[in-house]
Amino acid sequence: MLNKYARAFFTRVLTPFAAFLLRRGVSPDAVTLIGTAGVVAGALWFFPRGEFFWGTIVITLFVFSDLVDGNMARQAGISSRWGAFLDSTLDRVADGAIFGGFALWYAGKGDDNILCAVAIFCLASGQVVSYTKARGESIGLPVAVNGLIERAERLVISLVAAGLAGLHTFGVPGIDVLLPIALWIVAVGSLVTLGQRVVTVRRESAEADAAAAEASVQESAAVQESTATGNENAARGSETA
Repeated sequence: MLNKYARAFFTRVLTPFAAFLLRRGVSPDAVTLIGTAGVVAGALWFFPRGEFFWGTIVITLFVFSDLVDGNMARQAGISSRWGAFLDSTLDRVADGAIFGGFALWYAGKGDDNILCAVAIFCLASGQVVSYTKARGESIGLPVAVNGLIERAERLVISLVAAGLAGLHTFGVPGIDVLLPIALWIVAVGSLVTLGQRVVTVRRESAEADAAAAEASVQESAAVQESTATGNENAARGSETA
């Protein structure tokens, strides 16, 4: 949902910056790589240490590269399959680092095995949710469904909660509870989204298989009719001779 509306807004906002980078000779692939490196470094340096506020600030600065690189490619007219592949692949790396950072905190100084497991589930389910769509599309299905919690929602919910929870170190009481709540929301929402996509792929595949079977039957009937007509014409020709 957020991906549908927020992406269009931020694309317009970041267009001048994308044009500036192009004029400086920066390539979209370089922006993708630098952005991912920044997200990974911010997540794996700050989050395991419990520095959620500063980690969120660093990650947020770099996470917008996901919008800038595509904008640059469109402006330069160099959109490619390679660029799309690189972008999608590194998105998974960045997501893994963010939730991996949460898991490392709860496995260490955070000292909460349940929340560590929830963070790992968020990491894994996010990867599988993305895979189900990619796999469905690879076998020719549209996978036409807007899931409850997609990548944009996962990032916004978890990062906003982490940033606010980080204010606990500045003396704001009780606010650190927001991160556990956010992780549970992302975990449950990702599970629902996975179910939505699996059900959609099952329905679309059944419809596609039924359509293919019907087309095959019609083609077979047409061939049989053509053969019968040919035999009939041949028989008439023999009688005439």
